[in-house]
Amino acid sequence: MNRTAMVTGASRGIGRACALELAKAGARVVVAARQLDKLEEVASEIRTAGGEAFVVALDLASHESIKAAISTASKEFGRIDILVNNAGVTRDNLALRMKPDDWNIVLQTNLSGAFFCIQQVISPMMRERWGRIVNISSVVGQAGNPGQANYVASKAGLIGLTKSLAQELASRNITVNAVAPGFIETDMTGVLKDEQKARITQGIPMGRIGNPAEVAAAVRFLASEEASYITGNVIDVNGGMYMR
Repeated sequence: MNRTAMVTGASRGIGRACALELAKAGARVVVAARQLDKLEEVASEIRTAGGEAFVVALDLASHESIKAAISTASKEFGRIDILVNNAGVTRDNLALRMKPDDWNIVLQTNLSGAFFCIQQVISPMMRERWGRIVNISSVVGQAGNPGQANYVASKAGLIGLTKSLAQELASRNITVNAVAPGFIETDMTGVLKDEQKARITQGIPMGRIGNPAEVAAAVRFLASEEASYITGNVIDVNGGMYMR
């Protein structure tokens, strides 16, 4: 895979796993997030394994930050061929109590931020007539979840965005797909109590919580040449907890 990939939210969890997996597949990887110290650790791990990595600061709530990050990455590594929109935030609360700021920051980061990243990379992809865009959605974007109206709306919005852009960009040989993880062992799920995890696991046919590498494997496939005829699709990595 002689391509350049950019992974947002690459400092930990699923984003980190995606960056490592794409590097292992031979891609040059731009790792982007707000926490530069954590990104440097990921980049160092990639370089130690013989890969190429470039660190860039990115705040998805800022349009200017998005433009600057992708411009800097493109100057360093060339055109972005593969974009993995993984970064996301939560501000959970019941709808009755949700503050406007909590709604706005989640939608702005998770959905608008992903769209503006895509907007910055598609012109070079169209000129090259090759591109892979993978949006990390969530099982809750398909099934809903109480107390997460903002997060669920943002992740469901990513699925709609995926399907719309897949139709716009298919003629230029650019695929746009989504991966919808179920419950995965990350910092986000690490705050759950043991009894909460046990209750969640009961609703998963495979009887366990997933790990980030299992999500990254799906992302790597969608970014590959082998997935050239797959677009507008949602790959569920959820142990069977939600089946359409």
